Amino acid sequence: MSAPVTIEVLDGVADIVMCRGERGNAIDLDLARGLRAAARTCQGENVRAVLLRGEGRSFCVGGDLREFSSLRGEALKKHLTEVTDALHGALRIFALMDAPLVAQVQGAVAGAGVGLAAAADLTVAADDATFVLAYTGIGYSPDAGVTWSLPRLVGPKRALELLLTNRRISAREAADLGLVTSVVAAGRLPEEARRMATALTLGATKAIGATRRLVSAALSGDLDRHLDREARSLTETAASPEGVEGVAAFLGKRPALFSSPRPTE
Repeated sequence: MSAPVTIEVLDGVADIVMCRGERGNAIDLDLARGLRAAARTCQGENVRAVLLRGEGRSFCVGGDLREFSSLRGEALKKHLTEVTDALHGALRIFALMDAPLVAQVQGAVAGAGVGLAAAADLTVAADDATFVLAYTGIGYSPDAGVTWSLPRLVGPKRALELLLTNRRISAREAADLGLVTSVVAAGRLPEEARRMATALTLGATKAIGATRRLVSAALSGDLDRHLDREARSLTETAASPEGVEGVAAFLGKRPALFSSPRPTE
């Protein structure tokens, strides 16, 4: 039986693949645990960017409803607790790591799949991708950070419209709303997503990590505390090897050499 999630680190890019393509990469307990294990690997020093993608026609159609429907009552509650514990554990790690996260999105993106796409720093979608929340349509409330990320990306009114009506939107509308970074022809999707991830490996990873955490904190904190947080982060990144190299390169009018990705062992 093949692993539900694979990860390969090459030249600084951690390539994470959800491998249930025949089921639309529906998230069952094994896949959720696989994502958490892959996220833990991404905390290593040799990872400078993460590319998250799904095999087959769809990125991720959400939770595995066939698995969920086989359970009832307390057994279902226990199972969903285990699934969300693993999936949310992966999202927590992705949010706190230095390496930026790129999502490569195609086909159907539903439920928790939207949560994974929204969690990425950069999300590139094929022009055939469609997005639908679907939770309330089956009597579920959302998970995968959707009620946290979606209002911040598209605004609370639009988020509620999408969550309550389960209206399906195109990749173009998703980009217009701010859920997707860019839209490309389906045939160019792997190339463009890989280009994005590879370009990020050349950046100052510590500064990138600090920046992504600052942006996240800014959306939920007050200005006074946030200014203090910015000041502390600036002093730390400026004094780091990457900060010293960045300034030296700027003053020397040369490209900065932030990274020399370790070869994969």
